Amino acid sequence: METAIATRVPDNVLEVIFSFLSLHDLRNCSLVCKRWYAFLNDENNDVWRLHCIRKLAEEALKSDLLSSVPTYKAKLRAFHHAWNPNDCSRNIFVKPNGFTLHRNPVAQSTDASRGKIGFRHGRHTWEVIWEGPLGTVAVIGIATKDAPLQCHGYVALLGSDDQSWGWNLVDNHLLHNGDAQGNYPMLNNAPKYQVGERIRVILDCDDNTLSFEKNYEFLGVAFRGLPDKKLYPTVSAVYGNTEVSMVYLGPPLDG
Repeated sequence: METAIATRVPDNVLEVIFSFLSLHDLRNCSLVCKRWYAFLNDENNDVWRLHCIRKLAEEALKSDLLSSVPTYKAKLRAFHHAWNPNDCSRNIFVKPNGFTLHRNPVAQSTDASRGKIGFRHGRHTWEVIWEGPLGTVAVIGIATKDAPLQCHGYVALLGSDDQSWGWNLVDNHLLHNGDAQGNYPMLNNAPKYQVGERIRVILDCDDNTLSFEKNYEFLGVAFRGLPDKKLYPTVSAVYGNTEVSMVYLGPPLDG
């Protein structure tokens, strides 16, 4: 039953109150009554706009980087899933926009970074945009917390053990447990990745599969039989000053 207070508070007052609450508190508020649920379900209202302004860099909000997440709430969600500045190689830092990692020009080193949030249930999609040179090895995919984030030499770090799964964009090979798992996508003369293209990574924890999509074309399932572990968006890079952005999109849109 809706409380009398909840139904009487004007929208403009709700906006002010909700704009100062934490995301956890807002989740609880959405359960109070149908009106508050509907109010917070509007992903473009001033509550989410103000939270975005406080959390996200102006550079990110004004750039095309977040064009695939059009609402304020979706942009905020993407920020909370972006690269983790505390879970990356010492040779990598996350730029002020919050979504782009930068690999420092360190010789004979391969460096990786994981996202802030891992997934064990449900279906999840995120975009990866490689905005700098690929170098000899450029791998995107997923990893557990046990996968290493730095090693000596220029190697395919992501996919080098049984805790990570990757697609090397340079030679179109799938990698896991230190072995090449075949070419991907399964096309004759499959085109190589062009810097700046958006690749969508699709992790299905219900079906235990990892797939990729490029230029809105589904490329097929890359890996099956993923373990029942928390899996994190991950990339590994070797080229100095290369930059890679990641934007979490939410559940994939089928069809």
